[in-house]
Amino acid sequence: MAHLNDSSAGAPSLVRSRRPVVAGFLLGLGLGGFFDGIVFHQILQWHHLVCRTETCHPTSVADLQQKNFLDGLFHAACWVLSVAGMVTLAAAGRTPFRARTVVGTAVLGWGVFNLVEGLINHQMLGIHHVRPGPDQFAWDMGFLAWGAAMVVVGWWVARRSTGPVGGEFQRR
Repeated sequence: MAHLNDSSAGAPSLVRSRRPVVAGFLLGLGLGGFFDGIVFHQILQWHHLVCRTETCHPTSVADLQQKNFLDGLFHAACWVLSVAGMVTLAAAGRTPFRARTVVGTAVLGWGVFNLVEGLINHQMLGIHHVRPGPDQFAWDMGFLAWGAAMVVVGWWVARRSTGPVGGEFQRR
C-alpha cells in the first residue's frame, strides 16, 4: 500500500493531487478579498475595512490615513493568499489536473470569503457594512446571498471536474 505522498507506483500522490484544489481555494479567497477592496473600498468608496461613522466617510486626514493603512493591510493579506495559491498550484508539478477543478474551487473560495467576511465583519463585529446607510441590512444580505451562490456554483463546477484527465488541462 502506497503512502500518501509516495508516487513510486506511477500514480500521482494523493497529497499532490489535492494541490490544485487547495490552490484554487486560496486563489478564490485572495481574489474575493481583492474584488471587495478594489470595488467597494476604492472604486465605489462605499466603505473601508474599519468604519467608525455611520456613513464611513473619513472625519479627518488622520482618519483617512488610518483607514487607508488598514485597507492596505487587508490588501497585503489578499496578496499573500493569492501568492500562496499560485505557489501551491506550481507545486502540483507534473500532476495532471482539470482547469475546472481550479476554477470551481476558486469560485468556492471567493464565496467562502464573502460568507465569512459578511458574517463576521458586517453582522457580528459591525466594523463596516457593504453600503452604509438606511438600506445597509439589505446590501449585507445581498452580499451573503452572492457568497452562498458562489459556494454552490463553485462546488458544483469542482465536483463535475472529477474523473480522469482527458486533456482539458494536463501539465507537461
